[in-house]
Parts: sequence; C-alpha cells; structure tokens
Amino acid sequence: MERDVELANMTRVQQFVLLGLSTRPDIRDALFVVFLALYLLTLLENSLIIYLIGSHRELHKPMYFFLGNLSCLEMCYVSVTMPSLLVGLWTGPYHVPFTACMTQLFFFIVLICTECTLLASMAYDRYVAICRPLHYSLLMRPQVCQALALSSWLGGLVVSVAKTTCIASLSYCGPNVLNQFFCDVSPLLNLSCTHVALTELVDFISAIVIFCGTLLVSLASYAAIGVTVLHMPSAAARHKAFSTCASHLVVVGIFYSAALFIYCRPSRIKSMDLNKVLSVIYTVVTPLCNPIIYCLRNKEVHAVLLKSLKCS
Repeated sequence: MERDVELANMTRVQQFVLLGLSTRPDIRDALFVVFLALYLLTLLENSLIIYLIGSHRELHKPMYFFLGNLSCLEMCYVSVTMPSLLVGLWTGPYHVPFTACMTQLFFFIVLICTECTLLASMAYDRYVAICRPLHYSLLMRPQVCQALALSSWLGGLVVSVAKTTCIASLSYCGPNVLNQFFCDVSPLLNLSCTHVALTELVDFISAIVIFCGTLLVSLASYAAIGVTVLHMPSAAARHKAFSTCASHLVVVGIFYSAALFIYCRPSRIKSMDLNKVLSVIYTVVTPLCNPIIYCLRNKEVHAVLLKSLKCS
C-alpha cells in the first residue's frame, strides 16, 4: 500500500488537459462568439444593477442589498469559469497547470457555496417582509443584513478550503484529461489514482450542509409565505405578495435543480456530457438571467433606471 502511494506521488501529473465545451472545430467558432457575447452581457447587466443600487437611496433596502451582493458574486462567478470556456472554444483542448486548476476550483467552490447562502438569506428577507411586516425594520436592520452577507462569504470560504485541500492532496498519476470546460470536482475525482472515499465523503457532507441546508431554509421560508398569502383578505394583496417572491423562486429553481443533481451525489459522475450541459446552466445561464428575472417585473428598479437614463 505504501509503495503504491509512493509510486503515485512520483508520477503525479503536473498539468491537466481541459477538453472544453466542444471538441468539434466546425462549431467552436460559433460557440465562441455566442458565449463571449453572453459573458459581456452578464458583466454589463450585473454592473448596472450594482450601480443602480449603490447610487439611488430609494434602493437602499435589505432586498436590494442582497441583490447587489448577488450581482457582485455573479460577476466573479462568470469570471472564474467563462474565460477557460472561451479559451477552450478558441484553441481547442489546452493544458492547465495543476496549481492553476486548483486555484480555479477553490474560487469556484467559494462562489457557488456563497450563492447558496445568499439565496437563502434573500428567501428569509421575503419571509420577514410578508409574514412579519411589523417587525421587518428590526429583524432586517442593516447590521443583520451585513452579518448575513458576511457569513455567506465566510461560509463559502471555509467550505472551499476544506474541499480544495482534500482534492489537491489526492494523487493524479494519469490520464490527465478533464472532460469539462473548467476544473470541477467530479472530473477531478474521476482522474484520481488513489482512494477517494474520504474526499467524496467530505464533498457529500458539504453538499448536504450547504446545498440542502440552504435549500431547506428557502423552502421553509416560502412555505410560510404561501400560508400567509393564502390567508390574505384581498386578491390584490395576494398578487402583490406573490409578485415579490416569484422572481426569487424562479432563480432558486433553476440554480438548485442543476447544482443539486451534480453535487449532492457521493459517487463519481459518469455522464460527463450531461455534467457539462448542467454546468453551463448554473455557470452561464443563471448569472445571465438573474438580473433580468429580478428586475424585469420590479417597478422600483424600472423607476431608478429611467431616472438615470434621463439624467444622462
């Protein structure tokens, strides 16, 4: 056993080969143009949201505070994964040093875990606003909002340190080809030549705590909201309450449907093509759609946007 470990360490790979989203040269150019446009549009949308929230006092509310944090996170999120996707589409399969791969994995895990906690915080904010409106200013005072946001980022950091350390400590003795467009957990586990039971256990437990824990908070919040809305006396009040939650429910549904399928499994994923499709959903589609979903039906954001356009 010790000899096998020593041999694995001696033949440890120094770099990985990312196959990218597609290996077909005939469609890579078209996909490059599409995803580059999506990347730039995502950065533009989220930058606009951050600007509007920061520059207009009427948006200095807990809901928009969390939305601003989410937009900042989404910009970081796509900037971690999209450049490697674009490089793969431009050049085809390419080499990534081991350290660079683990660095990308570290930031990716930080951001995906932070997003889970932020979405749960936003669900709690809507719960307080609808179910306990008289206590809203107290329960969601600035100090509480800042503490929730800070704990989201710190929680993601702690989880990422644990998971990345476990994955980086594994031995990779070949092959070194990752059938993915960025350094992700499951493809890396598939390449390890040592026993990965402990790493998979850490991955599974963290998925249960972060993904399932925050999902339960969101579901519990919306279950309470649903009960409250059903007991509202007027249809107008019910419609208003539902409209403030519908956007968040859509985002939660898209994000968790894809992420939970991949990360709440203790075993290695075999269907890498399906893995790549689902990865595109929560690394590209979700950051692109979040600003549209949240702001398309939001009258306050519409008002400050029109105000900004008139002033310019």
